[in-house]
Formats: sequence, structure tokens, C-alpha cells
Amino acid sequence: MKIETEDTIVAISTPMGEGGIGIVRLSGSQAIPIVVRLFVPKRKKNLVSVRTFTIHYGHIYDREKLVEEVLLSVMRAPCTYTREDVVEISCHGGIVPLRKVLELCLREGARLAEPGEFTLRAFLNGRIDLVQAEAVCDIIRAQTDTALNCALHQLEGHLSRTVNRMREWIVDLLAHIEACLDYCEEEIPELSRGEIVRQMEKISQEIAELLKSAQSGRILREGLKTAIVGKPNVGKSSLLNALLQQDKAIVSAIPGTTRDVVEDTVSILGIPMKIMDTAGLRHARDEIEMAGIERTRKSIGVADLVLFVIDLSVPLSEEDHRIAENLMGKKTVLVANKCDLSEIVSENEIREMWESCFARFQVESEPLSVSSVNLGFVSSSNPFSTGVPPLIKVSATQRIGIKDLQELIYHLFIKGEISISDAILVTNVRHQEALLRADKSLKDGIESCKRGESEEFIALDLRQVLDALGEIIGETTTEDILSRIFSRFCVGK
Repeated sequence: MKIETEDTIVAISTPMGEGGIGIVRLSGSQAIPIVVRLFVPKRKKNLVSVRTFTIHYGHIYDREKLVEEVLLSVMRAPCTYTREDVVEISCHGGIVPLRKVLELCLREGARLAEPGEFTLRAFLNGRIDLVQAEAVCDIIRAQTDTALNCALHQLEGHLSRTVNRMREWIVDLLAHIEACLDYCEEEIPELSRGEIVRQMEKISQEIAELLKSAQSGRILREGLKTAIVGKPNVGKSSLLNALLQQDKAIVSAIPGTTRDVVEDTVSILGIPMKIMDTAGLRHARDEIEMAGIERTRKSIGVADLVLFVIDLSVPLSEEDHRIAENLMGKKTVLVANKCDLSEIVSENEIREMWESCFARFQVESEPLSVSSVNLGFVSSSNPFSTGVPPLIKVSATQRIGIKDLQELIYHLFIKGEISISDAILVTNVRHQEALLRADKSLKDGIESCKRGESEEFIALDLRQVLDALGEIIGETTTEDILSRIFSRFCVGK
């Protein structure tokens, strides 16, 4: 995206297709003059001089040919979304009238907007910062009420204010250190090394608190990637249907019915959950089943959580053990299915199977604690810390235990980490990476200070912290970063 702010841009801002209304939006210095040449108001008035935030009824004409009956909203700079003159033309919601009005605006000198260019202009013109701009995209893409509330908090500036407060601390500390370096002959009271370390550690603790929310925030924003795995005919597809509360996957008593990964999204107590029903893991009988099993392995690799389904009505098999071995190092919930039938397998047998696999895993790999194996989960109430994941009994076909499973998932990934009512959540990987870089530079500065190195090295580390935090809100950024961020937006926003 080449950033141009002098042109007047136009785009259809509502989804294409049939609907009650559709909106063509213009922004820029020529927005009103362009529309004046196309719009004939029902009552005679001069659009150039009408008040801001007024709506006018009339018709769009192509020279003398009637094109569309519309309502025209006029909004004048600087109190608009982009801080430029903005005009919105509300048409009948059909593809043909919207495209015709758009084409006429282009003919009169407007340029077709790039994806996210209206919001980009709002950022460049200082109406919102980069965190708030990204929150606009998150609001549009929110899949649950919780994700929407989280995005609205970002748009209101909760994270931005926290980052700005930390930047102010850094600026004050950096200014004092550099003043002492530049004007050493002046009687400027120097901060002791201990005080400098104390202030940097305080900022590092603030960053650590933000980073603690990153996993929960990412899940609220992107969804919890969950793979349902198990050997054939244990009820994986039935479990998917039970969680979705609809018959999404084909259920059959014939093993190997599911040959590809079936995906869908559902809200689990406010968490968007991307569920992947996978092909049963076993020795493939043909090339098609082999391809499905390979996709299952890939799904396990990218999953935040694995639901390992075990059939309580048949004895544990070698396949169950082999699947358990493949899941070492993944956050897993043991789902003992078919509890409505005669239970051949006990909960203790399932736990013993997992413990034996985990013991072999620790021997064959480097010695790792379970908390480090289950990356990213640092809660003091970590249910994975015993070596055996949580186990829950369900009947997917009878919908027994499904609510308990949903509450368990919610507890593992949200309540165990951070309250979703907290206003400040790091939901964006870009923000997380910048915070990690800022924290590393802070720790480098603390070490330099403790080793007695020159204040110049400490100042250099602090400037790197300032730059990293500035990237989050857009104080320090590049055109490439802006292009990458706003290319994810829809056209017209």
C-alpha cells in the first residue's frame, strides 16, 4: 500500500449483496464538491454551505439520467472519522445501484480506497493511535460478545494509556541520565544506580503484567484452536456436533468415516473456539486415509488444546497408547466418551496409560518440567502440573457432560490466567513481540547498571525500550508495518 493522503477516496462500505441499504463513502477535500456534481436534492439547497452532520434526501443523476434515490450525509472536518470531509451516500442495498454510484464518484475524480484506508487516515491525522486502529478491525471480526468487549476496551484507549504511561517514565528517566552526561559540569542531582535499577524494574514488572494476558487475549481475538483426536469410532464427530449443537460432521458406526479435517467455530462461554474434528489416527488403509491422517498430525501441531477422545465401552488398545505418545507436550484434556454405555475402561487405567507415556517421554527427551512442556501456561493453579491432564466423562450422543467440558475449557484458558473483565489485555501478536523486545532491553539496561557500565550504555538500552513501546501505538513505525496492518482491513473501513 502506497500511503497517499491528498486524494479523495471512495468505497462501498457495506457488504456486497442484497440488503435494506448500502453505503458509498467518500473522504477527502473534494468529497463534497464531487457529490455536488451528482446529487440533486429534493428541496433546493446548496450542499457546499449546509451544516455538518446533516442528512439530505434527493437523487443521484448521471448527467440527466436518473440513477438512484438516496439519502446524503454530510460531515465536515475535523470532527469526522478521518478528520477530513466525509460524505456517505445511502442507497438501496443492491449490487447494481451501489456500483453505479461508485463508478460516478470515480468518474468525478475520486480514487478507489485501499483496504483499511479510511482508518489509516484516521490514524495518520491523529484521531486514533495504532492500537485503536487495530481495534477497529478486531471489532469487525469479533466472533463473541467477550471478544467484542475486549476490542472496545482497546478502542477506548486502555492499552494505549498504559503504554504511554510507561513511555513517559522512560522519557523522564532517559532525560535525567542524558542531562547528567551532557551537562556534567552543571550541578544536576544524579540518580543513584540503585534508583535507576528500581525504576527500570518497576517498568519491567508492568510489562510482565501485560505479557501475562497475552495468551488469553490472543485466544479471545483469534479463537482457541482445538483439535479433537482419537482412534477411529470413539465418537470424535459426535463430540464436535455436541459442542456445535448441530450436525456438522457425518456420524457413522463405520470406522474411518471422517477422512479429512472438519472445522467450525463456536462460542464456549464467550471464548471463540475453532474446533477441528480430525481423522482417526491408525495405520492408513489407502492413500486418501493416509492424507487425512497427515492432516490430523498437522492439526495437532497448531492446536492450542487437544481433546483426546477415549471410548469407555471398549478396552484400551495399542492405538490409544500410540496417540497418547503423540500428544506429549501438548495441552490436552482426556475426554472419556460413551459414559452412557457399560464402562469397560476405568479412569485409573486411562491415567496410568498417560503416566506411562509421559514417563517415557521424559526419559527420551531432555528433562523438562510439565509447566515448560505445556508452553505458555503459567498459572499457579496449572492443572497440567501433575503430569496427567484433566479427565472428564461425557456421552457425546446423549449430551451428557458437555457443559462440564465447556466450563473446564473456559477455566483452563481464561479463569486460570486472567479475568476477562480486566480492561487491559494484549490481544495482538505484534504488541506482544514489541513488549518482549522492550522487556529484553530493560533487562539488558538493568544488568549494565548493576555491572557498573557507563550511563551511555544504559541510555542506549532505554532508547530501544522507547522505540519498542512506540511501535505499539504507532509513534515509531514504518510504511511497511502500516501497510501490513491495514491490508487486513476490509475495503471501505
